[in-house]
Amino acid sequence: MAVKNIVSSNTKSLVSLFSKRSDCIYSSCFCEENVWKLCQEIATKHGSELQYCYAAFISNPGRSVPLWRQRSGKDEDKLVIWDYHVILIYAPDERAVVYDLDSELPFPTHFWKYATETFRRDEALPPEWHRIFRLVLASEYLKYFASDRQHMKRKDGTWIKTPPDYSPICTSTCTDNLDTFINMDPSSGFGTVMSLKQLFDRFYKSNATPQSQSQSQTQV
Repeated sequence: MAVKNIVSSNTKSLVSLFSKRSDCIYSSCFCEENVWKLCQEIATKHGSELQYCYAAFISNPGRSVPLWRQRSGKDEDKLVIWDYHVILIYAPDERAVVYDLDSELPFPTHFWKYATETFRRDEALPPEWHRIFRLVLASEYLKYFASDRQHMKRKDGTWIKTPPDYSPICTSTCTDNLDTFINMDPSSGFGTVMSLKQLFDRFYKSNATPQSQSQSQTQV
């Protein structure tokens, strides 16, 4: 399927950050590293756009968040309930798109379509399933994120899921701080913690509805 270039009537076309989904580095159940690698590629190939990119962690105090339209979902709606998930949001102006390598939606998808189909409404869910978001600038994510991948190991040391074939991501001072990103306590950690409504208010502008041009720009 071709993803049409997303534009609004008075602005230039959005930069196509990735050629196609299949060219991106991906490891199942390592969404935090998949997004880190996306940010790294943007920094390398589209450095001036990195300032408009965010890693968005999705979780809650009970670490139980429902997401629809996920490729690993089993039912017709492709529903999964994860302890957390991470997506990339690119918002250079009043428009915003989402890159999610685990979604069955196009890559990328306009924020409004992605959010309404993936998150739906908190009002229809019990409070313990309400989604909370930690929004972190991509530049900060690249600089400070670290994971030793221990959360993906069983007590006997075997892997729950096969890890990426590259070395674990670390900084000069830290080997693991994944929990500080998943933790939705607004008084600690990186970035800004917000509700689903606040996320909508931040990235959805009703006058920025995408229109399709005649030529496609990316393939999935």
